[in-house]
Amino acid sequence: MKKVNIEDFKVTGPIKLDGTRNDWDLGVSEKKLEDHLENTRKELGKLQDKLYAHGKYGVLVCLQGMDTAGKDSLIREVFKDFNARGVVVHSFKTPTALEKRHDYLWRHYIALPERGKFGVFNRTHYENVLVTRVHPEYILGENLPNVNSLEDIDTEFWDKRFQQINDFEKTIQQNGTIIFKFFLNISKDEQKDRQLRRLDKPEKNWKFSPGDLDERELWEDYRKCYEDAINRTSKPHAPWYIIPSDDKETARVIVAEIMLQELKKYKDIKEPELDDDIKAKISEYRERLKND
Repeated sequence: MKKVNIEDFKVTGPIKLDGTRNDWDLGVSEKKLEDHLENTRKELGKLQDKLYAHGKYGVLVCLQGMDTAGKDSLIREVFKDFNARGVVVHSFKTPTALEKRHDYLWRHYIALPERGKFGVFNRTHYENVLVTRVHPEYILGENLPNVNSLEDIDTEFWDKRFQQINDFEKTIQQNGTIIFKFFLNISKDEQKDRQLRRLDKPEKNWKFSPGDLDERELWEDYRKCYEDAINRTSKPHAPWYIIPSDDKETARVIVAEIMLQELKKYKDIKEPELDDDIKAKISEYRERLKND
């Protein structure tokens, strides 16, 4: 299998989404991709055990993408071999009445992973500069001071919101959260095929909503907002990775490989050593247990 080179996917400068790829060939069969993913996720699971014992870092995995991009299945397949207590998934839907009574980042703050665990955001705080930017009328429901009409949601408003998101990520990174941000990049044709499969398969019907077709008509608007958000918020401490996702198996392998390669760079993540006094008496403790 071709090596996954992180730099092929990391956003380190201004990008145009129309110039990015939504397909990628790792040079092996689907079966070998599945085998490689299994090995990689087992390594990630062992690393999470070490992360827990070390107790100084949490890992935040942010997944964004157009409808049908494959977020749910990626979560299921990539984190399958983790200790169930070591990973917590949050799927952010329309804000609740309680959430609207706080600032828009509140519900994301309280869902952050504790030290030693992975937290996965299925849709993220970026919805607040994506969906709300395509549908600015949603902002009025936040009941913000000095925002009384759509005219108040201007360029300055979005500039401030991007700065708030950058500050949020910088703060949590400085306090021990390792951040991964993945944009699952599918083509419009692939989205159409996946939406048709939802309609054709009874077990997938529940995922379909007529509103999905309305949102599809806003494809270009969403792409422009994604492009702007990625360019404004891909930082060295919290970079974006654009993942070619027309093939789900390939996308999963790339995401898992990026996480594993990056986390291996943290040489300080290791199990704590036993106290010298305890270590010196291990033979004694072993004998006590044997004779119990």
